[in-house]
Order: sequence, then C-alpha cells, then structure tokens
Amino acid sequence: MNEKYIPLYRKYRPQKLEEIVGQEHIKKALTNAIAMDKISHAYLFTGPRGTGKTSTARIFAKSLNCKEGPTINPCGKCENCIDITNSVPMDVIEIDAASNRKVEDAQNILEKVMYAPVNSRYKIYIIDEVHMLSNTAFNALLKTLEEPPKNVIFILATTEVHKVLDTIKSRCQRFDFRRITTDDIVKHLRYISDSEKINITDDALFTIAKNSAGGMRDSIALLDQLSILDGEEAISTDDINNLLGRLSFDTLHALSTGITASNPQEAIQTLEKIYNSGNEPTQILTNLLDYFKNLLIVKNCKPEIVFELTQLNEAQIKELQAQAKDLDTHQITFLIDKTADYIKEVKTTNNPRLWLEVGIIDLANLAENTSLAELQNRLSKLESGAPVQTSTTAYKTPPAPVLNRQKIKELTDDKSVKHVEPASAPKPVEMPKTAPVKAEESSQEDFSPMPKAKSIPSDDISILWGQLLENISSPPTRALLKQWANPVKISAEETILTMKNEIFLNQVQTGSKKQALIEALDTLFGQSNSNLTIRLPLPDDVQVKASPRQVSTPKPATAPQQPSVQNFTSTQPEKVADTEEVSDEDIEQARDESSDEPAVKKTNYTETHSDMVNMVIDLFGGKIIE
Repeated sequence: MNEKYIPLYRKYRPQKLEEIVGQEHIKKALTNAIAMDKISHAYLFTGPRGTGKTSTARIFAKSLNCKEGPTINPCGKCENCIDITNSVPMDVIEIDAASNRKVEDAQNILEKVMYAPVNSRYKIYIIDEVHMLSNTAFNALLKTLEEPPKNVIFILATTEVHKVLDTIKSRCQRFDFRRITTDDIVKHLRYISDSEKINITDDALFTIAKNSAGGMRDSIALLDQLSILDGEEAISTDDINNLLGRLSFDTLHALSTGITASNPQEAIQTLEKIYNSGNEPTQILTNLLDYFKNLLIVKNCKPEIVFELTQLNEAQIKELQAQAKDLDTHQITFLIDKTADYIKEVKTTNNPRLWLEVGIIDLANLAENTSLAELQNRLSKLESGAPVQTSTTAYKTPPAPVLNRQKIKELTDDKSVKHVEPASAPKPVEMPKTAPVKAEESSQEDFSPMPKAKSIPSDDISILWGQLLENISSPPTRALLKQWANPVKISAEETILTMKNEIFLNQVQTGSKKQALIEALDTLFGQSNSNLTIRLPLPDDVQVKASPRQVSTPKPATAPQQPSVQNFTSTQPEKVADTEEVSDEDIEQARDESSDEPAVKKTNYTETHSDMVNMVIDLFGGKIIE
C-alpha cells in the first residue's frame, strides 16, 4: 500500500527564508536581524491569507533554534529542525487563537511562559489568527508581551490587523505580507507542475493564479485538484472553468453582445442556454461583471498593460477591442454598477432566476439609454430653452396677466387705491400647434418686463435687512422677524438684532429660527457660521425698516393659472405669527406688552394665493382681507 498522500501545498511548503515566494522585503529584514543578532521579543505578521505568514514564522523559529544557529540556513537535520518541520516541537508552541480565545487560555500561556526551554535556544509562541482573542485575553498578555522572560519570543499572525489592540501592536515589530504577484505564482506553479509531471498549459496556470487573489496556498490547492484531470491532453482553461463553474470567454462574449447591442431578445436566448447548462444565477452575473471589467480595461488602458491586467490571450483581447469601439466608457461603468446591484438582489431573493432575467433585460436597455450622444442632445435642448413639442390636441391657456410699469406706477402713486381685482383667466380652449412667440413680438404694454435691480451698497442696513429677510425660506419666521425684530448691525463680521418683546426673543433664541437666521446670513455674505447676536432693544438703538425688495417680472407661464380675486391694501404692515412655535397666548401677551404695532389675524397667504398676488403683497407690505 502506498504512503499517505500529502497535499501539494504541504509538500511544497518553504523550509528556508530564501524559498518564500514574493516577500522579498520581509526575507531581507529577517535575514539581517539574524545576521546582526538583533532578535526582538515580539513580532506581528499581517497580510492576506495564503501569503506565507505561518510558514515564515516556522522558518524563523527553525533558524533561531537550529543546533548550528542562529542561522539563515537551518540544517534541517537536527532534532529541533525535524520537530518543527513535523509540527511536533516542544519549545515552539503553535496556538490557534480562534479556538483558544478566552482569558483562561491566555492565563495558561502565562503560567508556562516562566519555564525555560527544554532543549532549544528560545521558547517561541506562534499565535495564529491573534485578532480572534478577546480583549480580556489581550490585556492578560499585554505585560508579558512587553517584557517577556529571557529566551521567550512571541510571533503573532493575523489577517485582520485592525482588530488587534493598538497596545499590542505597539509592543511588536510589524511585518506586512503583500499579495503575491501573478507572475510569481505562475512561475512557482510551473515549477511544481514540472516536478509532479502535471501536463497543464500556461494559460491554465494564469487562470489559476488569477483566481487565487494573490494567495499561493489557494493556487497550489487548485493545481492539486486539477492534477487528477491529467491525461493525454494538457489541462486547459476550459477544464478550470468547468471545475469552478465559470463561464467561458466565448459564452460571456455572446451574452454581452446582446446586451451592448441593446437586443434583449438575443440576450435572453443566450441566457437561457447558459442557465439550462446548470450555471447558477449568481455565478452568471459574477462572471459577466468580470467580463465588463475586462472590457473597461481594454477601452481605457494601453495595449502593453492590457494583457497583464486581464490575463486574456491576444485573440480575446482583439474581440474586446472591437466590442469596446461602439461603447462609451460611462456606459461600461454604468453596466458594471447595475450588474453589481443585481448580484446583491439575486443573493437575497427567493426567486433568483426571476431577478437574473430582469437584470439581463434591464442591462440590454441601459446600453442604449445611456448613450452619451443622446444625453448631450437632451442637455443641449434644455440649455437652449427649446419649446417642448406637444400634440395639436393639447389644451393651452394664455399666460397669467403680468403687471407692467404703468400699472405698478399707478399703485405706488395713488395711495387711495384700496384693492386691485385682477381679471380672471379665460377658460382653457383647444388651440392649434403654433410656433413659440418671442418676447419682442408680444405687446409692450401688457408684457413689458420690470427693470433690473441696481447694485445695492453693502453699508445700507435697511437694504441688507430686506435682503436678509428674503433669504429666510419660512414665511412665518420671515413675517415674525419683520414685525418684531430690528437690526442694529448687519455685517459679515457681526450681526446684532433686537426683539421688541421678551417672549419672541426666547422663541428666536431657543427654536429653529436662530439657525434659519444664521443660514440666511451665510447666504447673504457667502460664508459659513456667521456671528449672530439677538437681544432686547436698548434706548439708543435706531429703528430700521426693511426696504422693499427688488422684484423681477415673472415670465409668462405655460400652465394655466387662475389667481383668486382678493382685496389688499398697503396701509397695514405684514403680521404673520409662527403657528408652529408661537402659541396664541404668547401672541396675545406680546400684543398687550408691546405698544408699537397691533397684531392682526394670522394667515399664510403663500399657500392659498398665486405667485403674482404674493409678489404684490410683499412689494407693498400689504395684507389679505378675506
């Protein structure tokens, strides 16, 4: 009977520092430490799985405890070297922290640390997956790790160094193991294949290295699994895809062609063949995601590095290049993003096939809808203000009447005017499709625009006060401040407001109104966190009234607007209480205490009247009379 079979990853485990693959910086550091006799009491090895952390720890222990050592080339024949190779040493203790993570296990280590080595130079503790130790166990080891007994060395290995306490990391010499490059993995796999007489192609070795994500142990384990397929023909990439359940390049190319060509019918037919071959939905989408990634690389990278990044052959890269010519980069990235979303959906749903088919159809439509030319065309139309094409049967109404200069002048000059009754809009009628009428062709009397506002001096406090009130988005807050507040100073450095009544002072200081004021000041001066002080008035404070804000004439609206006929006057100031934060009792009490202006019935005209009516009310400080 043959001897027990030894897996390749154990059989070809490195036994000397020079045999470690891909960690040149660590080999050099440890070699110099041994040669210069600068051995630390604690080491921390961190990095991805399968990169050689535990193997390096064993080799380092063997180099220190060899009968001919400390040496960088342990003999491998002495008792200590043989025991470490066979994983049965007395003075090199390997502990799996995942299954020995309690504080009792840490205390057990501390009890045995005090004993001297039996037949070696050093007593070495190799704690694998050290991040699994509990905080209590870490704290129990803390003092011993900092000042261990003579001839005791700790080597900690972990794949998740961020979970290790900082107090532990600060007491160790840290070595970061990097992912092994694809070329180094392929070279080592070729060496093992030749030694074991495994007939395998170079493309298949590249596929193995690519699937291992930089881990040598995973690569050797997959090669060991493929070795049972060895026959007259060399092991190819297709054999690896069949073993791993991966889709071939030709299959993925056919599926992606239907997607990028915006042909859902072709994509679904190809998907049906793939699914009926026994492939899982998650695997299909994952392979498709990898294909789109290669397509993105071919589209944006130089030819000399495409082969290294994609690990595809020359014929496959040419097919990707031909496919990428008809696609924009943002389309490919959008397909990648949506494919990743559908992978999440498939993993969490009870009906993965449904989401697989929905995802493929969606992707086939996205390729067309995300065309850069189409998006630019839409954007150009929006920026140019081109009219929206509508059918000839659409109902249209004339724009709402707009106040011109003459009408506004009459309102401002004649103080006896009590109300204005805007003409009601005509009923909607069916109108034929006509070209848009330019502003110059319209009646100058009815649609003449308001003059533009002139530049405002920053030192005019009344104008600044008016601008500050405009920047407050809440109408109740704006009305409350307009009635009860008085600006003493408004500047970018400091703003001081006074409230006529202590009740409203408390409301503004403690509620959300102060934050609204600060945000309005930030908008006014183009800064952040403006300095605002709110206090009661002093005898020498000057009363300031907000200047009317400059109002530009609104453009004729395309949607029908029927402002309700309301009466308004310009003899009373606007008084609107904050219904959310100021109670009726507070208003009554404030009205009794203040003798400046009487309070009026509260209303919120912005919610019940048209923009034109609101504009005139704000312009002349009027109110609505129901």
